[in-house]
Amino acid sequence: MSNDEIFAAAYREHYWAVSRYVARRLDGRSGEVEEVVAEVFTVAWRRRADLPPAPLPWLYGVARNCLANAVRGYGRRRRLVERVGNDESAHRRQVAAGPDAEAPGSWVHEALARLSSADQEVLRLTAWEELGVEEVAVVLGCGTRAAAMRLHRARRRLRAEIERLSVVAGGVA
Repeated sequence: MSNDEIFAAAYREHYWAVSRYVARRLDGRSGEVEEVVAEVFTVAWRRRADLPPAPLPWLYGVARNCLANAVRGYGRRRRLVERVGNDESAHRRQVAAGPDAEAPGSWVHEALARLSSADQEVLRLTAWEELGVEEVAVVLGCGTRAAAMRLHRARRRLRAEIERLSVVAGGVA
C-alpha cells in the first residue's frame, strides 16, 4: 500500500475521532474545530511517510500540538480585541445562563477544571478517547511507565478534588 493510500485509510477511519477529540478540548468554540482538524490532517498528509501502523494515538499527538497553536492564536486575538476596545458583547455574542442552567454532572467538570492542564489531558485521553496507557504514552510523547504514573497521579488528584467539592456542597446544604 502506498503512503497516499495509508493516509487516505487513516483519514477515513479516524477523522471523526480526531474531530471529537478537538471539539471536546475547544469547549464551545465550535467555529475553530474544523480549522484545527484540517490542520491535523494537513500535518498528517505532509508526514504521511511517518504514519505508524496504528495512527490514532499519533494523530492525537498532532492534534495536541495544533490545539496549542489554536489556543495561542485565540489568546492573541482576544488581547487584540481588548486593546482595540471592540468587545464581543457589542456584537451580541455573549449569552448569559439562567439561574437553573447547571448541567447534570457539572461537579465532575468543576473538579476536572481545578486540575492542571496536564492532569486534565491524561484523564481525558483515557476517559474520552478511551486510549490505553501505551497509546496515551504515544500522544504525550513519553514512556509507558511515565504515562501510567501520570494517569495514577491525575486520578488521585481528581478524587481529592471531588471529595473537596462534596464536602463544600455538603456543608452548604
